[in-house]
Amino acid sequence: IDSSGLCLFTSFALGADDYKDLINTATGYNFTTEEIIGIGERIWNLERKFNLDAGISPAEDKLPDRFNEPLPDGPQKGAVVHLDKILPEYYEIRGWSEKGILDENKIRELNL
Repeated sequence: IDSSGLCLFTSFALGADDYKDLINTATGYNFTTEEIIGIGERIWNLERKFNLDAGISPAEDKLPDRFNEPLPDGPQKGAVVHLDKILPEYYEIRGWSEKGILDENKIRELNL
């Protein structure tokens, strides 16, 4: 979304089809929704590869300290984000290694 020039905030209200329509209208292209999603995946992985190549380690995949503080009230009172428990699943969804690294298969798959 960011690479299209659209505001990331709108991602909570719009779906992939909406973004496809906006991008096609603005550019004159005729992308499918699947192509838009694929372009986004390539960008996300290229950014990750760039950061890894620049020496930014997956150990730096952290949230601000504030996220480790229990919520003081509300329906989720006392809840904290356990990043160590959810990062492996996130890496798996992205198709990265369990340590958050793009493997050669992913790099070839996306032609990076």
